[in-house]
Amino acid sequence: MATINIKTNFKDVQNSLDKLSTSLQQKVVPAALNKVIAKANTTMVREITTEFNIKANEVRSNLRMIRAQRDFSRWYAKLDPFAKNKKGRGLNLIRFTENKVSLAEGRRRARSGTRQDLRFQIKRGAGKKTIKGAFIGNQGRTVFARTGKDRLPIKALITIDVPQMFNTRRINRKVIARINAEMQVEFDRAIKAALLGTFK
Repeated sequence: MATINIKTNFKDVQNSLDKLSTSLQQKVVPAALNKVIAKANTTMVREITTEFNIKANEVRSNLRMIRAQRDFSRWYAKLDPFAKNKKGRGLNLIRFTENKVSLAEGRRRARSGTRQDLRFQIKRGAGKKTIKGAFIGNQGRTVFARTGKDRLPIKALITIDVPQMFNTRRINRKVIARINAEMQVEFDRAIKAALLGTFK
């Protein structure tokens, strides 16, 4: 699932819309869809940052909300994780590198000879992982590893990125559940606003 599509193919929603004039539907549908896609976006950011060791602003910058549009006779809105057009690219492990450690832990590692090993934490609450031989280069911007015993060649170490986090099944299920829960609510609100003439 590359994107999350929100359509008006909910039976109860459609029954409500069928009772409205075409002119009112043209106000109600985009208003409701835009509210739902905004809530889906908020839920996606929260779920990703809860599970993965990444900041909310980093997630938001990768998400794009495609507000309500009409394709022939069908309205839709989308939540797209490729705002930065980075299909097929992951995050370098530098993003998840441990950047501080307690004095006691530093001493313990020094005694065990593991002080120079790089440690990474991708998921919150999970243990840190160590990759033997990994090192930081490119003026501190990239984690590399040698592909053999010689000094060269080397390769950048890449891991999961925001689009892949977006498409994690358990996260997707929670976002879809939010959409399902909010769809009728937002359509009812939009219909009420349209009938009362209180659209802003």
